[in-house]
Amino acid sequence: MSRIQDEIETALKQGEPDVEVVLAEVLGGHTVRLFIDHPDGVSLALCERVTKQLDAVTQRYALEVSSPGSDRPLTKPDHYRRFIGRRARVRTRGAHGGHGSFTGELVGASDSEVTIAAETGVVSIPYTDIKRSNLVPGE
Repeated sequence: MSRIQDEIETALKQGEPDVEVVLAEVLGGHTVRLFIDHPDGVSLALCERVTKQLDAVTQRYALEVSSPGSDRPLTKPDHYRRFIGRRARVRTRGAHGGHGSFTGELVGASDSEVTIAAETGVVSIPYTDIKRSNLVPGE
């Protein structure tokens, strides 16, 4: 997890405890893109409340707050566990078994790795080897 994501999660724990920080990333050194989720969904009003809770971040960066959408990023073991049975795309930092990207059904998720039934077969990938991962929309 990134330092900016840790900072944002800590800031939101008190004011918006039901908000889940799905992904926070710094883009170009000037903008933070923040994907959030909430049990009741993500509304414009919620995005505005979250922005107000993050004054320390908005003093240093432009802030984009939105819902994760249908191609929701997967960044934590709990995300992978929650979406077992769904299709996902996992991109690795380097070649893993001769491949750098795997698309298939999430079939397992431990605290250290995710298992995906991809076109190339069933493969387990340590979270530390994952560059980026997201659900495949419409499936």
